[in-house]
Amino acid sequence: MSERLFGTNGVRGVVNEDMTSELALQMGKAIGTVMGGTVAVATDTRASADMIKTAVSAGIMSTGINVLDLGVLPTPALQYYVKTHDNIKGGVMITASHNPPQFNGIKCVSSDGTETSRKEEEKIEEQYQKNIRCAPWNMIGDMSRIKGAGEEYVDAIISNVDAEAIRKADLKVCIDCANGAAYETSPLLLKKLNVRTITINCNPQGEFPGRPSEPTEENLKDLLSLTRSTRSDLGIAHDGDADRCVFITNDGKYVSGDKSLALLSKYILSKKKGLIVTPVSSSSLVKETVEDSGGTVEYTAVGSPIVARKMIETGAVFGGEENGGLIFPEQQYCRDGGMTIAKMLECITKEGPLKSQISKLPVYYTVKKKIDCPDDMKKYVLEYIASESQGAKIDNTDGLKITFDDGWILARPSGTEPAFRIFSESKDEETAKQRAGKYEGLVIEHLNQWFK
Repeated sequence: MSERLFGTNGVRGVVNEDMTSELALQMGKAIGTVMGGTVAVATDTRASADMIKTAVSAGIMSTGINVLDLGVLPTPALQYYVKTHDNIKGGVMITASHNPPQFNGIKCVSSDGTETSRKEEEKIEEQYQKNIRCAPWNMIGDMSRIKGAGEEYVDAIISNVDAEAIRKADLKVCIDCANGAAYETSPLLLKKLNVRTITINCNPQGEFPGRPSEPTEENLKDLLSLTRSTRSDLGIAHDGDADRCVFITNDGKYVSGDKSLALLSKYILSKKKGLIVTPVSSSSLVKETVEDSGGTVEYTAVGSPIVARKMIETGAVFGGEENGGLIFPEQQYCRDGGMTIAKMLECITKEGPLKSQISKLPVYYTVKKKIDCPDDMKKYVLEYIASESQGAKIDNTDGLKITFDDGWILARPSGTEPAFRIFSESKDEETAKQRAGKYEGLVIEHLNQWFK
């Protein structure tokens, strides 16, 4: 059996510790062998981007496969380019998304623009373990540098919303690109939609000096204040590779990804009834809102590729995750931060300010905890929690989801970093907090016993 390299979103690690140039070179050879045709490569803005991209590209070219270097792009822009160019067999995105700046990663994209399936990842992992034969010197691949992929992506987004209505609305927004991959594309999108824009952290700096790249409420204090003080209609924040997006109301209040998902589900279902797909980690707010809007919900395990493929399979009209990663099938089957911006602008243009729309949604309280946990301990922690939850109503779709009369707990190992996650939800805030604390305590207790 080949070693598992891919997590929930690609292969990730600390640069020059886990994510080395040697690993990237061998990954490139494996990718080139499996994809078997031209591969498009892009990066986010991390300081290690060129090192990892160069190593991966060298590996791909050594197998006789050509590389198209698209430069710095959001992940969904690379995916759109791969999807819409028939001569491309796949893509590689060099990114660690929301992880701290010392991390980087290698994310693979199928020829249809979706993230590679687990079956495709297993083929790459199998090749990775081999001594891969390189092409003769006169048959190696070459590299072409491509310009304009970002604008192609932006123009496609504009074609999938009511651009004229947005342009006439005279909107003003603040946007925080986390010094990441969307530093050009998202301001360009807003400019083309005639939206007055105040930018923060919109220059490419891979150390993320402005704020950590994860767009949590704690990390967005400057944006919350700026949105409120400038009397903007909306605040917008990306993660590092801009496949996700969260929003701020005009009075400077943070809107969780669950609420964005629920609100846009309601808006989309008002035009077309159908199925919404989301992971088990999403708030019950989504299910209640969708059903009240005449739609239905189907749950999956956590991970945007899983959600996207279930959407394709079921013909869903919309889908997404609780972290701000939303998927619009009219554009492409992947999380798309740029498309999320445009659709939210359309929604507030047609339905009114974000603040007033959010106030009409059902109220649930969700508490999230993240506990450092070595990868090789995750299985044992999960088994311990299961043993402490015997007799409860448990869903094993992803980790353990334990349902109570007044809420639920989800305990699952992170697929992107050495951590264990606890989600607790209830309509009573104190209940949600107490349960989150209890299950966080179980994880810490077991880890402490193990390392005594």
